[in-house]
Amino acid sequence: MKQKSINTIIFIAMLVAACAPSPAASEEQGPTPDVAAVRTSAASTVVSEFTLTAAAFTPTTSLPTETPATQAAITNTATGAPPLAQVTTGAGTTVALCDSLSIDPTTVDVNIPDGTTMTPGQDFIKTWRVKNNGSCAWGAGYELIYAGYADQMAGQFQPLDEVVQPGQETELSVQFQAPDAAGEYVSAWQMSNPAGQPFEEIIFVKIVVQ
Repeated sequence: MKQKSINTIIFIAMLVAACAPSPAASEEQGPTPDVAAVRTSAASTVVSEFTLTAAAFTPTTSLPTETPATQAAITNTATGAPPLAQVTTGAGTTVALCDSLSIDPTTVDVNIPDGTTMTPGQDFIKTWRVKNNGSCAWGAGYELIYAGYADQMAGQFQPLDEVVQPGQETELSVQFQAPDAAGEYVSAWQMSNPAGQPFEEIIFVKIVVQ
């Protein structure tokens, strides 16, 4: 009985030894990594880090929004004309351009029609008839000024003797002196308000010196 038990034990030991891999083979080949598992783990790590970074980033400032500064417009209540823009004077105040004038070509020249002959150095007064078609009354500080082009002639504006209300016609006059040299001369003038802002409209005088 003892011999049979011993034989059985020896058989089992031999069977186990035959099935176990040899140490040399295990050391030579090394463990076989699971490539798919490694890639999945790496991708999960990258995604996790990206998510954490995005969650941690919170903008502290917003992008500036630039809104171009626009100037307000007003409606010309006297004539129903399109709105007139505003301008800022040198003193930093905003003045509405409620000033405008219109002319009738058939009546604008009260005297001295275009092409009038003058002698050298002759004094004369040119008068125009115009209409206040803006929404502001013309009073103190409103005057005709040289428009800055054409031929310069010495001139002096004759101050208004009344307040010109919107929609009202009036006569504007400038005293001139004809140049000494012979030739044809054209001088351009325009109305200006108390802020020094000229109107857009321009009126002319044209003479011939002989």
